[in-house]
Amino acid sequence: MVRIFTLIAVAFAALFTAPLSADPADIAAASRSVVRVVLVSDDGRSTELVGHGSGIAVTPNLIITNAHVVEPAQEMDEIRIGVVPSQGRTGWFAEVVAFSPRNDLALLKLVERGASLPPATIYTGSVADGADIFAIGYPGNVDMAQGLNLAEMMSPTTPVKTRGNVSAGRSSKAFDTILHTAPIGAGNSGGPLLDSCGRVIGVNSFGTMAQDGDSEFYFAVSTREIMRFLTAANVQPRMSGVPCRSIADLDRAESERLAGQKAISAEEARSLAEKRDTAMRSAERKAQFSVMSERENGMALAGLAVMLALFAGGVAWLKRREDNEREMKMAAGVAVALGAVALIAWIARPSFNDIDERANALVTSSGPKSPATPSPASTDGQLVCVLAPERSRVTVSDMADVPLTWQDDGCVNGRSQYGLGVDGWSRILVPDDDDTVTIARFDPVTATYTTERFLLDLDTMTKLREERAKFESPMCGAGEEAARRLGEQQASLKALLPTTPNERLVYDCRQQDGG
Repeated sequence: MVRIFTLIAVAFAALFTAPLSADPADIAAASRSVVRVVLVSDDGRSTELVGHGSGIAVTPNLIITNAHVVEPAQEMDEIRIGVVPSQGRTGWFAEVVAFSPRNDLALLKLVERGASLPPATIYTGSVADGADIFAIGYPGNVDMAQGLNLAEMMSPTTPVKTRGNVSAGRSSKAFDTILHTAPIGAGNSGGPLLDSCGRVIGVNSFGTMAQDGDSEFYFAVSTREIMRFLTAANVQPRMSGVPCRSIADLDRAESERLAGQKAISAEEARSLAEKRDTAMRSAERKAQFSVMSERENGMALAGLAVMLALFAGGVAWLKRREDNEREMKMAAGVAVALGAVALIAWIARPSFNDIDERANALVTSSGPKSPATPSPASTDGQLVCVLAPERSRVTVSDMADVPLTWQDDGCVNGRSQYGLGVDGWSRILVPDDDDTVTIARFDPVTATYTTERFLLDLDTMTKLREERAKFESPMCGAGEEAARRLGEQQASLKALLPTTPNERLVYDCRQQDGG
């Protein structure tokens, strides 16, 4: 009964724990995908700013924005479109590859070789009324307040972030939109509307005009319109339909899960102890009765053997007086044998000390057994690791199963040596072509594979790449000392990472059928 209540308590705690607000790191990570879209008129003699808006990368070289932002470039050949990222040293030119005034969407393609942006993730689930949301872009009134000139507007600049809520979910009549209260201005057009995990839930398009103290509201093109538009353009963006959860929520839920398991284990141990006590008392009674019965039987047998031995001795004495030597010897032999039987029966009777030993033997053979400890998955052959959604936070990755082959020396898939540190086996991946750092961990005891991803700014990535270049990972089979050395070297990389990842995926690994 206690176990049932414990499970219910843990389940209700997980269901009714209030989610935390957005992690600023998630919004900052999403900002990497936001760009300023600049329209410049160049007649060969002078360059003038025609207008600007915002955009969001949906692939490394494709940016979605509003159709009204780039409409002048569709009408005038001398207008060029520039795309300025939020970080880096330069911007690039782009061309319109899809244009849909009906739902105010346009798709731009970077035309310069090597131009690349970290793509955003589009959230395909439903957006709740009242949900916290964030708008990111380049409002012109901020540029004016800062006094930015054309050259400065063409240089990478951190976008402006505002916060609000989804408001009643009302849509415009022309196309499907999200009504919200995150303030935007001229220049925000085409920029993303984000959920608390930094995923795109809309593209900001227009707002109401406040008069005489009226509140202002804003409209963003919904992801339904965005996905239809991208599908028609044969673009496959990064998507996620998993509800948003913070890492703090996960940590709290994991603590509750472990506490629940501990409480259940404690209750099982208490219940087992009670059953063992009951079984021991019953076994002691049985052992006591058994020992007493055997002692009484042994003493009775010894007494009977003594009496018969005395009788046989008497017969032998009589036969001796009768000079019947043959029968005297037979009677004497019988007397000696009976005496020996009596002695053996007396010595062989069980001791009172045997009661405890017999009771323990009875409990061991037929008493309550401890629950078997689940054994970890065999690491022989191919493992398949299946995502545990309730223990994961998914923002940029898919949820596919992960094949994995583990060896006791920390070699994964026969080619990647993991480092051995105070937190177990891990490998830190710092790529040269992506501003995402991944920490992959494997616990062979629980057969749990975990990946944590950090979506980082360019300066942090530069520091990590410089630190990573200071050492080389050993080859598989280099030995425990090399694995421990790699673990120590990777600690310098961890020191440069934020305390909280943007994504955590937890997988349960089991041996693959036929593996």
